Amino acid sequence: MEGHIHSTESFGTVDGPGIRFVIFFQGCPMRCLYCHNPDTWTIDNQNQENLRTVESLLKEYDGIKEFLHDGGITATGGEPLVQMEFLTELFEAAKKKGINTCLDTSGILFRQERRPEFDRLMAVTDLVMLDFKEMDGVRHKELTGVANDNILDLARYLSDTGKDMWIRHVLVPGLTDQEDDLKAMRGMLDELKTVKKVEILPYHSLGLFKWQNLGIPYTLEGVPAPTKEEVERAEKLLGIVR
Repeated sequence: MEGHIHSTESFGTVDGPGIRFVIFFQGCPMRCLYCHNPDTWTIDNQNQENLRTVESLLKEYDGIKEFLHDGGITATGGEPLVQMEFLTELFEAAKKKGINTCLDTSGILFRQERRPEFDRLMAVTDLVMLDFKEMDGVRHKELTGVANDNILDLARYLSDTGKDMWIRHVLVPGLTDQEDDLKAMRGMLDELKTVKKVEILPYHSLGLFKWQNLGIPYTLEGVPAPTKEEVERAEKLLGIVR
Protein backbone atom coordinates (compact mmCIF):
# COMPACT_ATOMS: atom_id res chain seq x y z
CA MET A 1 0.00 0.00 0.00
CA GLU A 2 1.10 3.54 -0.73
CA GLY A 3 0.11 6.78 0.98
CA HIS A 4 0.10 10.37 -0.22
CA ILE A 5 2.75 12.02 1.96
CA HIS A 6 3.47 15.74 1.74
CA SER A 7 6.81 15.64 3.57
CA THR A 8 8.68 14.37 6.61
CA GLU A 9 10.57 16.12 9.40
CA SER A 10 13.51 14.39 11.03
CA PHE A 11 13.74 16.04 14.44
CA GLY A 12 10.32 17.27 15.57
CA THR A 13 10.32 18.63 19.12
CA VAL A 14 6.72 19.85 19.46
CA ASP A 15 4.86 16.88 17.99
CA GLY A 16 4.60 14.55 20.95
CA PRO A 17 6.96 13.26 23.64
CA GLY A 18 10.68 13.30 22.97
CA ILE A 19 12.22 13.96 19.57
CA ARG A 20 9.95 12.72 16.78
CA PHE A 21 10.06 11.61 13.17
CA VAL A 22 7.08 13.58 11.84
CA ILE A 23 5.12 12.46 8.78
CA PHE A 24 2.87 15.04 7.10
CA PHE A 25 -0.07 13.38 5.35
CA GLN A 26 -1.89 14.93 2.38
CA GLY A 27 -5.62 15.59 2.55
CA CYS A 28 -7.87 17.44 4.98
CA PRO A 29 -11.64 18.13 4.93
CA MET A 30 -11.29 21.19 7.17
CA ARG A 31 -10.46 24.72 6.02
CA CYS A 32 -9.25 26.40 9.19
CA LEU A 33 -8.81 30.15 8.75
CA TYR A 34 -5.39 30.03 10.44
CA CYS A 35 -4.09 26.81 8.84
CA HIS A 36 -0.33 26.93 8.34
CA ASN A 37 -0.30 23.94 5.96
CA PRO A 38 -2.91 24.73 3.27
CA ASP A 39 -0.67 22.92 0.81
CA THR A 40 -1.75 19.66 2.49
CA TRP A 41 -5.48 20.18 1.98
CA THR A 42 -5.92 18.22 -1.24
CA ILE A 43 -4.70 14.93 -2.65
CA ASP A 44 -3.56 14.97 -6.25
CA ASN A 45 -4.07 11.40 -7.45
CA GLN A 46 -2.15 12.23 -10.62
CA ASN A 47 0.96 13.16 -8.65
CA GLN A 48 3.08 10.06 -8.14
CA GLU A 49 5.99 11.93 -6.55
CA ASN A 50 4.44 12.11 -3.09
CA LEU A 51 3.50 8.42 -2.91
CA ARG A 52 5.34 6.56 -0.14
CA THR A 53 5.21 3.01 1.11
CA VAL A 54 5.19 2.00 4.78
CA GLU A 55 8.55 0.34 4.22
CA SER A 56 10.16 3.49 2.79
CA LEU A 57 8.95 5.62 5.70
CA LEU A 58 10.21 3.17 8.30
CA LYS A 59 13.53 2.90 6.47
CA GLU A 60 13.83 6.68 6.68
CA TYR A 61 13.01 6.48 10.40
CA ASP A 62 15.65 3.78 10.92
CA GLY A 63 18.27 6.08 9.41
CA ILE A 64 17.83 8.62 12.22
CA LYS A 65 16.40 6.60 15.10
CA GLU A 66 19.59 6.86 17.16
CA PHE A 67 18.97 10.61 17.47
CA LEU A 68 15.27 10.41 18.41
CA HIS A 69 15.71 10.37 22.16
CA ASP A 70 12.56 9.17 23.98
CA GLY A 71 10.65 9.84 20.76
CA GLY A 72 9.04 7.93 17.93
CA ILE A 73 6.78 8.59 14.94
CA THR A 74 4.07 11.25 14.74
CA ALA A 75 1.50 11.27 11.95
CA THR A 76 0.16 14.75 11.22
CA GLY A 77 -0.93 16.70 8.18
CA GLY A 78 -3.23 17.61 6.70
CA GLU A 79 -5.46 15.10 8.42
CA PRO A 80 -3.96 11.61 8.70
CA LEU A 81 -7.40 10.01 9.12
CA VAL A 82 -8.17 10.86 5.49
CA GLN A 83 -5.81 7.96 4.70
CA MET A 84 -6.82 5.82 7.65
CA GLU A 85 -6.05 2.43 6.11
CA PHE A 86 -2.51 3.45 5.21
CA LEU A 87 -2.05 5.14 8.60
CA THR A 88 -3.12 1.98 10.40
CA GLU A 89 -0.72 -0.17 8.39
CA LEU A 90 2.08 2.28 9.14
CA PHE A 91 1.42 2.23 12.89
CA GLU A 92 1.01 -1.55 12.95
CA ALA A 93 4.38 -1.97 11.27
CA ALA A 94 5.92 0.62 13.60
CA LYS A 95 4.66 -1.13 16.72
CA LYS A 96 6.15 -4.41 15.52
CA LYS A 97 9.49 -2.58 15.61
CA GLY A 98 8.79 -1.20 19.08
CA ILE A 99 8.35 2.39 17.89
CA ASN A 100 6.26 4.84 19.90
CA THR A 101 3.35 6.14 17.80
CA CYS A 102 1.49 9.44 18.07
CA LEU A 103 -1.49 10.64 16.02
CA ASP A 104 -1.99 14.40 15.62
CA THR A 105 -5.59 14.80 14.45
CA SER A 106 -8.53 17.17 14.30
CA GLY A 107 -10.82 14.20 14.95
CA ILE A 108 -13.23 15.44 12.31
CA LEU A 109 -13.53 12.05 10.58
CA PHE A 110 -14.56 10.07 13.66
CA ARG A 111 -17.86 8.24 13.30
CA GLN A 112 -19.42 5.70 15.65
CA GLU A 113 -20.19 3.48 12.66
CA ARG A 114 -16.44 3.39 11.96
CA ARG A 115 -15.71 2.19 15.49
CA PRO A 116 -14.04 -1.10 14.37
CA GLU A 117 -11.60 0.85 12.18
CA PHE A 118 -10.77 3.20 15.04
CA ASP A 119 -10.42 0.31 17.49
CA ARG A 120 -7.83 -1.27 15.17
CA LEU A 121 -5.93 2.01 14.80
CA MET A 122 -6.03 2.83 18.51
CA ALA A 123 -4.62 -0.61 19.34
CA VAL A 124 -1.34 0.55 17.79
CA THR A 125 -1.47 4.23 18.79
CA ASP A 126 0.29 5.29 21.99
CA LEU A 127 -0.92 8.89 22.11
CA VAL A 128 -3.50 11.07 20.38
CA MET A 129 -2.95 14.82 20.11
CA LEU A 130 -6.42 16.25 19.56
CA ASP A 131 -7.17 19.83 18.53
CA PHE A 132 -10.04 21.63 20.24
CA LYS A 133 -10.52 24.59 17.92
CA GLU A 134 -13.84 25.96 19.22
CA MET A 135 -16.50 24.59 21.55
CA ASP A 136 -19.39 26.59 20.12
CA GLY A 137 -20.69 24.68 17.09
CA VAL A 138 -21.64 27.76 15.05
CA ARG A 139 -18.30 29.49 15.63
CA HIS A 140 -16.49 26.23 14.91
CA LYS A 141 -18.13 26.01 11.51
CA GLU A 142 -17.26 29.63 10.76
CA LEU A 143 -13.65 28.92 11.73
CA THR A 144 -13.14 25.57 10.01
CA GLY A 145 -16.02 25.05 7.58
CA VAL A 146 -17.42 22.08 9.51
CA ALA A 147 -19.22 21.33 12.79
CA ASN A 148 -17.37 19.93 15.81
CA ASP A 149 -19.68 17.09 16.91
CA ASN A 150 -17.37 14.35 15.63
CA ILE A 151 -14.36 15.91 17.34
CA LEU A 152 -16.06 15.92 20.72
CA ASP A 153 -17.31 12.37 20.12
CA LEU A 154 -13.74 11.26 19.45
CA ALA A 155 -12.57 12.85 22.70
CA ARG A 156 -15.23 10.93 24.62
CA TYR A 157 -14.34 7.72 22.80
CA LEU A 158 -10.66 8.13 23.69
CA SER A 159 -11.55 8.83 27.30
CA ASP A 160 -13.94 5.87 27.54
CA THR A 161 -11.41 3.47 26.00
CA GLY A 162 -8.51 4.63 28.16
CA LYS A 163 -6.42 6.17 25.39
CA ASP A 164 -3.96 8.88 26.45
CA MET A 165 -4.44 12.24 24.77
CA TRP A 166 -3.03 15.73 24.68
CA ILE A 167 -5.50 18.52 23.97
CA ARG A 168 -4.28 21.56 22.03
CA HIS A 169 -5.98 24.88 21.29
CA VAL A 170 -4.76 27.55 18.88
CA LEU A 171 -5.33 30.95 20.49
CA VAL A 172 -6.25 33.62 17.94
CA PRO A 173 -6.95 37.10 19.38
CA GLY A 174 -10.54 38.12 18.72
CA LEU A 175 -11.43 34.72 17.29
CA THR A 176 -10.70 31.77 19.58
CA ASP A 177 -10.10 33.58 22.86
CA GLN A 178 -13.70 34.18 24.01
CA GLU A 179 -14.12 33.59 27.73
CA ASP A 180 -17.36 31.65 27.36
CA ASP A 181 -15.78 29.28 24.85
CA LEU A 182 -12.69 28.68 26.97
CA LYS A 183 -14.86 28.00 30.02
CA ALA A 184 -16.92 25.54 28.00
CA MET A 185 -13.69 23.88 26.91
CA ARG A 186 -12.60 23.61 30.53
CA GLY A 187 -15.91 21.93 31.33
CA MET A 188 -15.31 19.40 28.56
CA LEU A 189 -11.78 18.74 29.79
CA ASP A 190 -13.12 18.04 33.27
CA GLU A 191 -15.29 15.27 31.79
CA LEU A 192 -12.38 13.50 30.08
CA LYS A 193 -10.41 10.93 32.07
CA THR A 194 -7.29 10.40 29.97
CA VAL A 195 -6.04 13.92 29.19
CA LYS A 196 -2.35 14.00 30.05
CA LYS A 197 -1.57 17.50 28.83
CA VAL A 198 -3.35 20.66 27.68
CA GLU A 199 -1.51 23.18 25.52
CA ILE A 200 -2.23 26.67 24.25
CA LEU A 201 -0.66 27.22 20.83
CA PRO A 202 -0.27 30.96 20.16
CA TYR A 203 -1.49 31.95 16.70
CA HIS A 204 1.16 32.97 14.17
CA SER A 205 1.11 33.83 10.48
CA LEU A 206 4.28 32.01 9.44
CA GLY A 207 2.28 30.01 6.89
CA LEU A 208 0.88 33.11 5.17
CA PHE A 209 3.27 32.75 2.23
CA LYS A 210 1.75 29.34 1.45
CA TRP A 211 -1.71 30.89 1.10
CA GLN A 212 -0.25 33.56 -1.14
CA ASN A 213 1.59 30.99 -3.28
CA LEU A 214 -1.64 29.00 -3.68
CA GLY A 215 -3.66 32.13 -4.49
CA ILE A 216 -6.02 31.62 -1.54
CA PRO A 217 -7.33 34.77 0.22
CA TYR A 218 -6.07 34.91 3.81
CA THR A 219 -8.79 36.54 5.91
CA LEU A 220 -6.68 36.78 9.08
CA GLU A 221 -3.96 38.94 7.56
CA GLY A 222 -3.06 41.62 10.08
CA VAL A 223 -4.29 39.67 13.11
CA PRO A 224 -1.52 39.85 15.73
CA ALA A 225 -0.08 36.99 17.70
CA PRO A 226 -1.49 36.83 21.24
CA THR A 227 0.47 38.59 23.95
CA LYS A 228 2.03 36.73 26.86
CA GLU A 229 -0.77 38.07 29.07
CA GLU A 230 -3.47 36.81 26.68
CA VAL A 231 -1.90 33.36 26.63
CA GLU A 232 -1.66 33.29 30.43
CA ARG A 233 -5.32 34.36 30.72
CA ALA A 234 -6.38 31.50 28.44
CA GLU A 235 -4.23 29.04 30.35
CA LYS A 236 -5.83 30.14 33.61
CA LEU A 237 -9.34 29.68 32.18
CA LEU A 238 -8.40 26.19 31.00
CA GLY A 239 -6.78 25.28 34.31
CA ILE A 240 -3.30 24.87 32.83
CA VAL A 241 -0.59 24.96 35.48
CA ARG A 242 2.94 25.62 34.27
